[in-house]
Amino acid sequence: MKMKLAEIASAINAQNEIEQWKNVEVTSVSFDSRHLEKGALFIPLQGAHDGHQYVETAFTNGAAASLWASDHELTDHQHPLLVVADPLKALQQLGKYYLRKINPLVVAVTGSNGKTTTKDMIASILSTQLNVTKTYANFNNEIGVPVTLLNMESNTEVVVVEMGMDRFGQLDFLSRLVSPDIAVITMIGEAHIEFFGTRDKIADAKMEITNGLKEDGTLVYNGDEPLLNERVKELPQQTVRFGRQLDDDIYATSVNDGNRSIEFKVNKWPDEDFTIPMVGEYNVNNALAAMAVGERLHITPAHMKDALANVELTENRVEWFKSKAGAQILSDVYNSNPTAAKQVLKTIAVIPVDGKRIAVLGDMLELGDAAPRLHASLAEQIDPDQIQEVYLVGKEMQYLRDKLLQDGYPAEAIHYYQADQLDQLTADLDAELTAKDMVLLKASHGIHLENVLAAIKEQ
Repeated sequence: MKMKLAEIASAINAQNEIEQWKNVEVTSVSFDSRHLEKGALFIPLQGAHDGHQYVETAFTNGAAASLWASDHELTDHQHPLLVVADPLKALQQLGKYYLRKINPLVVAVTGSNGKTTTKDMIASILSTQLNVTKTYANFNNEIGVPVTLLNMESNTEVVVVEMGMDRFGQLDFLSRLVSPDIAVITMIGEAHIEFFGTRDKIADAKMEITNGLKEDGTLVYNGDEPLLNERVKELPQQTVRFGRQLDDDIYATSVNDGNRSIEFKVNKWPDEDFTIPMVGEYNVNNALAAMAVGERLHITPAHMKDALANVELTENRVEWFKSKAGAQILSDVYNSNPTAAKQVLKTIAVIPVDGKRIAVLGDMLELGDAAPRLHASLAEQIDPDQIQEVYLVGKEMQYLRDKLLQDGYPAEAIHYYQADQLDQLTADLDAELTAKDMVLLKASHGIHLENVLAAIKEQ
C-alpha cells in the first residue's frame, strides 16, 4: 500500500480540511498503536478501550496519520488526522477502494473447519505462478479483512481472503465487501452452533459467501455435504465440487496417511503423486479445495505438487514438537469444535508409537445448549486400546469425562482439571511424559493450552 493522505481523505469522505497534510504518504494500516510500521495509518477502534486514547502513542511509534471519530472532541491539531463518522466503516470503505484500485482476482475462503489451512494451501499453489497476498494469521472478520486488503502490494494479482463467521449477515457483509471471483466453502460443522442452533442454519449462513460472488464467478465447495448440495441448486454461478465421492468434480482416488505427511492421488491427474506435510486424512479435502482453485486459475499440476509439499501453514495450527522428555507433541491449540476434535483424535489413534498415546482436550467453546452432548460425543473416538490416557480441561469437559466413565474407560487414566488449573496440568504432564509417548493438545483458544505447550516443549 502506498497512498497520499489526500487520496485517502477523498476515498473515505473525510470531514475536515487537510490541505497542509495532503502529501503525507501512508504505506500501511494498523489498529494496534504498539506494533505498527513507520508510515502507517492508525485506526482508533472502539473495543474494550477507546482507540482514541492511543492516537498519541501511535504517532510516537511512527504513524504517519490517524483517523478520528467526529463524535470525539478534536484537540490535536499538530498531527495529520482524518475526521470520519466511524473509523471502522472508514477502514472498510478504504479497503474496498484500494481493492478496486489494485484490481486483483479475489479468492474468498470460509468453512467450519479447515479454512485457514485451505487459505494457506491456495496461496501456496497460486504463488508458484502469480503474485499473491493472503490473510495474515486469522485476520478474518470485519476488521481483519479490510486490513488484509490494505496491506496488498501494488503488484498483487490474487488476494486470498479468509472469512470467519459467528452470526448471520457477517459473511454477507464480507462477501459484498470483496466481491470474490472464487468463493470456497470447506465444510459445514458444529462451530458456533450456540448462535445458529442447527447445522442447517450454519449452512445457510455459510452460503452468504456467495452473496457478493461475481456473476461470472465460481463456488468451490464440499460436494460430500448434502446441506451444501441442496443450497447450490439455485446458484446461477458455476460450481466445482471437491470431496471423496466419484461424482465430485475433483476427488482423491487413494490416500496414504503417514506419521508426518499424507500422500494421495487425484482423479484429474492420475499419474501424479501429491504430498502434504501434515497428518490427518481430513486435510486431503483442504488440499483438494485448493487444487480446484489452482485449476481454475491455470496452475499446472507440477506446480501444485511442489506447492503442497512445501506449504507454509499459519502458526498455531497443527504442528509437531518434542517435549523436554522427548515425547512427540501434536499441537492444535488455536481452535476446536466437535468435527475437528474427532478428526484429529481419529488421526492420532493410528499413528505408530512405542509408548502411550495421550490426549489433552480442552473445552470447545460457543456450542450453547448442545455443549454437553457434543463434548460427550468425543468419546466415540477415544478407545483405551488406542488412546491410553486423557487429560480434560474446563467445565464442559466434565461431560466427556462422565461419558468415558460410563463407557468403561479406566478411571485412573482420566485426569480432569478446571480451566484455571493449567499449572497443575502442566506439572502432571511433565511428570508423566517419556520419550516413547505421543501427546495431543487440542482446545478452543480461550482455554489457552498454548501456555501448556510452551511449558512442556523442548526449548
